[in-house]
Amino acid sequence: MRVNPEDVLEVAELIKQLCGVALDETKGYLIESRLADLAAETGCDDYQHLCRKALDGDRTLRTRIVDAITTQETLFFRDNSPFEALKHKALPELIDTKANSLLPKRIRIWSAACSTGQEPYSIAMTLYELLPDIQTWDVGILATDISDTAVAHASRGVYGQHEITRGMQSDMLSKYFSQQATGWHVKDELRSLIRFEHRNLLNPLDDIGPFDVIFCRNVVIYFDAMTRQDVFCRLADRLTPDGYLFVGSSESLADLGSRFTPQHHCRAVYYQPGKTAATGVM
Repeated sequence: MRVNPEDVLEVAELIKQLCGVALDETKGYLIESRLADLAAETGCDDYQHLCRKALDGDRTLRTRIVDAITTQETLFFRDNSPFEALKHKALPELIDTKANSLLPKRIRIWSAACSTGQEPYSIAMTLYELLPDIQTWDVGILATDISDTAVAHASRGVYGQHEITRGMQSDMLSKYFSQQATGWHVKDELRSLIRFEHRNLLNPLDDIGPFDVIFCRNVVIYFDAMTRQDVFCRLADRLTPDGYLFVGSSESLADLGSRFTPQHHCRAVYYQPGKTAATGVM
């Protein structure tokens, strides 16, 4: 099914409304490649018909459109440096800070836009490697994504050979996974640290947090400038005063103001919006 300029405008408006991804007039090829089969399957005459059908209350169709448009490309320990900074910088400092608090062994981490789960499981493995007595800690990892399909995949914790070999070290594989007929299964002790749920970052976030660490990597790069700023400011509001925000390796938040002063460790860039605001760092 061919796409015309009017289709692009209407689909772009729907996609922005559903998940914040900004498409411009040059993305006709993307719409065709991602949505043509879905439009035909659902009996739509054109892409505008598909949009109207989605907006008329067909939640399943809206979910399938989001799944088709959004990128679920990921791997275990992606870009690695944020996990090194988490292990050697963020977590040790947070543990020291909490030592004299009312909840010295409580850690809360959010993997926003977790895709099919490789990021939150990588975070959980990092915690296990750092804390030999992790069973005595109150650890909670929230993993969310806008895609119901991705969240279901992540929650199952079962990965094929191709998925498991992308970024996974052999020693980690033997410690935290078991090979079964259906694939590589995340061991229960690792899965128990994580709660998976559907969440749209465009919606209010007041019902979750605060978090000691938030990972939000390689998703807001598809948003327009205003939406991007809104999302990161609301994420910053969900952090504890000493909390850490990790973004994608190609992302910079320096343009968002003094709260977002970049800091560096283990070749990773991170932000501490609460601490920066409190100390007045410019």
